[in-house]
Amino acid sequence: MSEEESQPIQQLRNIGPQSSIWLRAVGINTIGDLRRLGPALAYRLVCTKFTGSLNLLWALAAGLEGRDWRELTEKEKQDLKASLAEMADTRQ
Repeated sequence: MSEEESQPIQQLRNIGPQSSIWLRAVGINTIGDLRRLGPALAYRLVCTKFTGSLNLLWALAAGLEGRDWRELTEKEKQDLKASLAEMADTRQ
C-alpha cells in the first residue's frame, strides 16, 4: 500500500470535516478504502445513512485524482451518475 493509500480519508482533497465523519461512519477510513470501493459505491454507502448531495460524489471522484471537484466536466459528472444508476439497476 502506498503512503497516500494509507492516509486518513480526511486528508483527501475536497473532503471537509462533515464528509469525513460520514465516510468513516460507513467504514471508509483511508484514501485506499475509497479507492478500492470507487467514488460511486462510496457515495451510495454514505447515502444509506446520511443525506449527501451529488457534490459529495464529485468531491470523492475528483479528490482521488487530486483535482478540485469544480473542475469535473459535465461528461465526467454524467458518467458518475450513470455508475449510480447502473448500481441501482443491478440491485433490483
